[in-house]
Amino acid sequence: MKAAVRRDYCSPSQLRIEQTDKPIPKNNEVLIRVYATTVNRTDCANLTAKPFIMRFVLGLFKPRKVIVGTDFAGEIISVGNEVATFGIGDKVFGFNDTGAESQAEYLTISEEHIFNIPTDINFKQAAASLEGAHYAYSFVHKVDIRSGQHILINGATGAIGSALLQLVRQFDVKITATANTKNINLIKSMGADKVHDYTKEDFTKKAEKYDFVFDAVGKSTYGKCKSILKENGVYISSEPGPYAQNVFYPLLNPISSKKVIFPIPYKTRETIPYIIKHLELGKFEPVIDKEYSLSEISEAYKYVIKGEKTGNVLIRLINNESTTKPKLS
Repeated sequence: MKAAVRRDYCSPSQLRIEQTDKPIPKNNEVLIRVYATTVNRTDCANLTAKPFIMRFVLGLFKPRKVIVGTDFAGEIISVGNEVATFGIGDKVFGFNDTGAESQAEYLTISEEHIFNIPTDINFKQAAASLEGAHYAYSFVHKVDIRSGQHILINGATGAIGSALLQLVRQFDVKITATANTKNINLIKSMGADKVHDYTKEDFTKKAEKYDFVFDAVGKSTYGKCKSILKENGVYISSEPGPYAQNVFYPLLNPISSKKVIFPIPYKTRETIPYIIKHLELGKFEPVIDKEYSLSEISEAYKYVIKGEKTGNVLIRLINNESTTKPKLS
């Protein structure tokens, strides 16, 4: 089978497509033909081991898993003899932030880590609905959102931010978001009441105050956002911060009226059923920016690392279905 491989932490240009053996499922595993996967921020961190803390999870000197990829959507083509809840032909998807080895034509995975794709959701939409929404779930469920509150989402155009905007929209709250010029209409269409164009203005310099600042791209800091938080307001970032300070700021919460929460992700057994529910109800639709073939995966990584993508970047492995792409401008 063809797979995207790196044996050392590297840049996108050093990622290679290689011919490898098709994996054989263990007794409790299934073999999946991968139809679609994405290149996301987690993938980029896993590829480059940046931030350095990733090495303590993935392998200190070399990655333990050489095939890259964290999410997938595909079809089961073989099952181990102990698999009880899935069968050949089932359409499934899943996400593993430490690596699912999914940027390949086939993968094996234990049955407790896969989920049935909802009816009427195609493989591309399924793959795009995972990584960003998984992390967005943590923002929403680490705090107590109440009717009438005012929430700012910084970076509403990314995979996390666009999912977070749609999940927060389910609450009776006022939402202000940041976006670049071309995506202002898209972000408004997904539920933002007000949008700041971050290419033209600094939201931290505005007079508005917020109950929550959700930094979905991790490009701001608590220090910059503290002045726009209401008394008892909360700042949450998707990143540890320039000096990993967001991991330690919560220690000061008992003596500070304004709080910082570091959103350690929940298990996928909790997040993905929530995602499935919102997909089925039509309350969450993943945003898809660009599509690449597996042979173009280095270019996909380069594009994502630039930090300018809108929503999700797809890698298609079987080109037998279409997806409706939201208008991006």
